[in-house]
Amino acid sequence: MMKEKSISASKASLVFFLCQMISALDVPLDSKLLEELSQPPTITQQSPKDYIVDPRENIVIQCEAKGKPPPSFSWTRNGTHFDIDKDAQVTMKPNSGTLVVNIMNGVKAEAYEGVYQCTARNERGAAISNNIVIRPSRSPLWTKEKLEPNHVREGDSLVLNCRPPVGLPPPIIFWMDNAFQRLPQSERVSQGLNGDLYFSNVQPEDTREDYICYARFNHTQTIQQKQPISVKVFSMDSLNDTIAANLSDTDIYGAKPVTERPPVLLTPTGSTSNKVELRGNVLLLECIAAGLPTPVIRWIKEGGELPANRTFFENFKKTLKIIDVSEADSGNYKCTARNTLGSTHHVISVTVKAAPYWITAPRNLVLSPGEDGTLICRANGNPKPSISWLTNGVPIAIAPEDPSRKVDGDTIIFSAVQERSSAVYQCNASNEYGYLLANAFVNVLAEPPRILTPANKLYQVIADSPALIDCAYFGSPKPEIEWFRGVKGSILRGNEYVFHDNGTLEIPVAQKDSTGTYTCVARNKLGKTQNEVQLEVKDPTMIIKQPQYKVIQRSAQASFECVIKHDPTLIPTVIWLKDNNELPDDERFLVGKDNLTIMNVTDKDDGTYTCIVNTTLDSVSASAVLTVVAAPPTPAIIYARPNPPLDLELTGQLERSIELSWVPGEENNSPITNFVIEYEDGLHEPGVWHYQTEVPGSQTTVQLKLSPYVNYSFRVIAVNEIGRSQPSEPSEQYLTKSANPDENPSNVQGIGSEPDNLVITWESLKGFQSNGPGLQYKVSWRQKDVDDEWTSVVVANVSKYIVSGTPTFVPYEIKVQALNDLGYAPEPSEVIGHSGEDLPMVAPGNVQVHVINSTLAKVHWDPVPLKSVRGHLQGYKVYYWKVQSLSRRSKRHVEKKILTFRGNKTFGMLPGLEPYSSYKLNVRVVNGKGEGPASPDKVFKTPEGVPSPPSFLKITNPTLDSLTLEWGSPTHPNGVLTSYILKFQPINNTHELGPLVEIRIPANESSLILKNLNYSTRYKFYFNAQTSVGSGSQITEEAVTIMDEGYSEILFATSPVMHTVRPTFYKVQPLYPRIRNVTTAAAETYANISWEYEGPDHANFYVEYGVAGSKEDWKKEIVNGSRSFFVLKGLTPGTAYKVRVGAEGLSGFRSSEDLFETGPAMASRQVDIATQGWFIGLMCAVALLILILLIVCFIRRNKGGKYPVKEKEDAHADPEIQPMKEDDGTFGEYRSMSAWTGKKMDKEKKRKGSCASSSEADPVFTKAKSVRSDRSNFFKRSGDQYSNIRSETSYTRRKARQSSELRRASSVSASLCQEEKKSDKWIYRHGSRRHASEQQIMGLDEGSNSQAGHPPPFHQPLSCNSVRGSLARQHSSLPHRFSQTPDYSSDSEDTQSSNHRK
Repeated sequence: MMKEKSISASKASLVFFLCQMISALDVPLDSKLLEELSQPPTITQQSPKDYIVDPRENIVIQCEAKGKPPPSFSWTRNGTHFDIDKDAQVTMKPNSGTLVVNIMNGVKAEAYEGVYQCTARNERGAAISNNIVIRPSRSPLWTKEKLEPNHVREGDSLVLNCRPPVGLPPPIIFWMDNAFQRLPQSERVSQGLNGDLYFSNVQPEDTREDYICYARFNHTQTIQQKQPISVKVFSMDSLNDTIAANLSDTDIYGAKPVTERPPVLLTPTGSTSNKVELRGNVLLLECIAAGLPTPVIRWIKEGGELPANRTFFENFKKTLKIIDVSEADSGNYKCTARNTLGSTHHVISVTVKAAPYWITAPRNLVLSPGEDGTLICRANGNPKPSISWLTNGVPIAIAPEDPSRKVDGDTIIFSAVQERSSAVYQCNASNEYGYLLANAFVNVLAEPPRILTPANKLYQVIADSPALIDCAYFGSPKPEIEWFRGVKGSILRGNEYVFHDNGTLEIPVAQKDSTGTYTCVARNKLGKTQNEVQLEVKDPTMIIKQPQYKVIQRSAQASFECVIKHDPTLIPTVIWLKDNNELPDDERFLVGKDNLTIMNVTDKDDGTYTCIVNTTLDSVSASAVLTVVAAPPTPAIIYARPNPPLDLELTGQLERSIELSWVPGEENNSPITNFVIEYEDGLHEPGVWHYQTEVPGSQTTVQLKLSPYVNYSFRVIAVNEIGRSQPSEPSEQYLTKSANPDENPSNVQGIGSEPDNLVITWESLKGFQSNGPGLQYKVSWRQKDVDDEWTSVVVANVSKYIVSGTPTFVPYEIKVQALNDLGYAPEPSEVIGHSGEDLPMVAPGNVQVHVINSTLAKVHWDPVPLKSVRGHLQGYKVYYWKVQSLSRRSKRHVEKKILTFRGNKTFGMLPGLEPYSSYKLNVRVVNGKGEGPASPDKVFKTPEGVPSPPSFLKITNPTLDSLTLEWGSPTHPNGVLTSYILKFQPINNTHELGPLVEIRIPANESSLILKNLNYSTRYKFYFNAQTSVGSGSQITEEAVTIMDEGYSEILFATSPVMHTVRPTFYKVQPLYPRIRNVTTAAAETYANISWEYEGPDHANFYVEYGVAGSKEDWKKEIVNGSRSFFVLKGLTPGTAYKVRVGAEGLSGFRSSEDLFETGPAMASRQVDIATQGWFIGLMCAVALLILILLIVCFIRRNKGGKYPVKEKEDAHADPEIQPMKEDDGTFGEYRSMSAWTGKKMDKEKKRKGSCASSSEADPVFTKAKSVRSDRSNFFKRSGDQYSNIRSETSYTRRKARQSSELRRASSVSASLCQEEKKSDKWIYRHGSRRHASEQQIMGLDEGSNSQAGHPPPFHQPLSCNSVRGSLARQHSSLPHRFSQTPDYSSDSEDTQSSNHRK
């Protein structure tokens, strides 16, 4: 399939690049097919570029190639033709290009040094090998030299030079002593990279005469030894003694004591140095310093950090090692040596160069006639390598012309190729540090499709597991593959199938209905072919009745069931295991068809029993535990463990055997089943007893086998079903003679701990296994498949030996043999080990990604050559991460994911990808040491998928025939939205669905008005989004059109959008239940909320409120019970509020919003009067006045009696005047009051009956008391005169008094009217006081309409006009106590209730 890619190259380059993408064919490794197809030569095996050979063996120069027809081979040597037939020592292997040089006839290997190149040629082209440089290895001897002893003062530094002979390849250096033991190294003493041994400061213990430098030449497996070097360290004490013995008392003598010194670098010298290293190699930098105390080395990189995961410190941090260096590692590296006296440093300037390395190596092209293609050869290096092309081994500039070929730098472009265009092309990339050579052929073939999978092949799988059906094919041009179900079925497509590039059809989850015939069709322009295969899906095997846990008494019978169900065409096999091992070979175990029965159960039968069912396609298992317990004991018999055996005796002593006899102890009602014999080795492990053997309970003697060099003691333990007895007393001791070891160490292993060593370990022999004194081990090793001699070393009684200087991860043959003072053990067997692993050198190549569907991709890679793995291949890791979503174009935090594929796999599946997204990945090889470098990041994109549901669907603005829909785009579009699909249908009263209407809406729309709907009808809506792949999941919603306009008003009165400026969309609710007619009556700081509820009983209500127009959350108050009113308190005066009522438990069920406004704050609320001076003074005056009145009342009560005038008034009472009593604390009441009022006040007088009346609690009664006191004083002053003239003037006085009282009442009425105008709230809050005052003002005489049985006056409605009218009509007298209007400014509920009571 053609891919587009934007490149800034010529038009022809673009065309040919695209053609390459579609034309590269792989030829399957099918033997029949390969025999039939012509193919240019391909080099399959060749010797390394730098080939160092062993001069003692024949030289073998490899060159293997394949092709059709088979290629012929020729060689060049040092650039000229090498005629093999003229050299009797050189032969070429049959059907191969490999040369064998025979040097066993006295010919020296040096005669065949040179540069060789192999050419493989057939009629389709010629391939060439690398230039192979042949050099024989050299391991020269050390030159003879006379080494003077080194005399060094304690604390001084010392360097022992090795100066090994120059060999090929360079030798591995190490220092040992005469006993072949490695010299210990530390921070003070260490070996440098050049092989010299450095002492930062010498100590007396460094004195020795056997410092020996060894050079090992791996190619020849030889070790050369330098003459031993002697070192003599003079301590200060011994030096002073020597000086004192040779000087007179008058001489000044004495060496200076050991002095501490600051660090000085021994290597490298100077303050700076330079080093050049090649990319990919290991960079080694070294700093060794002298000083006392011993300096400590620290490394840094100037202007940067040491690379993580690639930096290692060796040789006690004196060596800095950076693996796999790159150009980024260039820079200045500083080592600092420091001790307590100071520091010194050295800067090494590192430059990293690079031999050429591939960016894109050319790949073989298989084209059909007339097709186009390209060969691309891209390499990099430092300096930049030059690219040159050859065709069939000849520079392309002088090669025969080919009109279909055009060279454009690192690219060869082919157009309209013909069969004569077939050839092998070589790309050479070189710079001063090396070269790369790659062969790539262009093979022009015209082949119709062929299917290589056998016809009618049968595939069988278990249901619910993946099924892979093969269709291996070949053709040129590359055929297209299609799969069909059946012979003439429809083509297979969709997410339920996975189509692989190699033609394989994958059914991820095969079902029973997947069984059938599948047809694979391959076609290209030259023809078409097809193949049929069969798939059978079987039922899984199941254990329908599993074994159960059982507790069984001894000697009883245990039975486990294992009933299975399986596909009738599969034959199951049932296996029973005990503790994951085979069942004991015991006739008590009976295996039936569906069960396992154990007869006569014993304690040994305790354990876990597993039933395993296997078929050719699957396997299942189930387990159960059997616990054996003792049977209930018989009370009359007591069972116990036996008593220990007695009288142990040794007889028949021989070198390797002895006879032991004993007398059994008491059985204790349980027969002895067996005797256990144990021994003690008093020579090697005194006090430790070991198992020797056991015999039946009927036997009391045994012949025991003995080992040499063991001091034996024996004891016997009796065993019955209850348990083991105590051990017997030990026998006498018997010492056997020494002998050679009988056995060698076990568990011999060879595993490297570092890339350049081999750690050989084994399990040492136990003391009695040594068979004699002086136990040692002979450790031998040699490199496998190299035909080397064995290298051996004898070590003490240890269990480990380290071989240093080994190549990285090569196999070794290893054997460890035991020996003692009497001789060797038998010849040991060989085991294979490996030297140490190192991190892989290269990354997997040719990483390709095949996107299977929108959430799954398959990644392929070429395996890393095992030599480059440099260790045990663990597998491959794929790192992949999402770069961005292609629909949103917004990057996010990169979260890398890792998948590990075990073993030598070359592909893997990447699941869980997000559709329509861009991803990157790389692959790394993993060995036992860690991960190798990452392959170049590969970018791939997932196709579109179906979108997620729209984020919301809201329906609003219902009218008689329309609804407004609004929606949000999907949270995960998974592609480019193409449209929205809206489906809806009406629902009638019986919940039946009407016809379905479908509307397609453009993807850029977010709202829609549906018109021409039926009124008062419920509709159900289905809404989903679409991409080009298909439709996503849908969301549903329901809504109702309104009944009529009148009903619309009611609906909107309870709608949440009633009182907001911007309408909020809501889901249309069912008509019932509902809350309607929410009303509010607001005051300054509180409001009374009431509502009407229609719906089920027992609803629990709540009230939500908030400041109108505010975005703050609603405040919620719970209503106790099911009341339909609530008082909101703590409101702010002069503020507009919104309120709504809801019912608990009914999701989204609440009333519409209502708005109300609290009243403006009173002036008294603006200032805290409690802090005002005038208020404090007023309160003090009131308190003083009350105190005076209380004192006067108290004095008058104590005086008692009545005045004469009072008595006369009582005796000659005026029929129109009801006199007042002095001690009742109330006013005299006028006869003109109604009977109801008089009775009420009489009851009040009787209830209170004291001076401490309610006059002090209310300003009304305080004023009334003042009026009564004035009238009382008037009576006292009149005395008897008042009584004498009373009858003559009673009528005149009554008229005058009525006029005066009428004027006074008029002033009260005016004052009340002024109060009424101040605020309507005064009437609302203090209506009860107004009514009480009006009752007293409007007191009527006996002839008025307020007679007994009528409502009291203060229950009647009252206004200022009615007061004035009543005053004009009435001529009765009014009490003086209403001459001042009371203060009702307080609005607290307590004050209101108190005033109402008063």
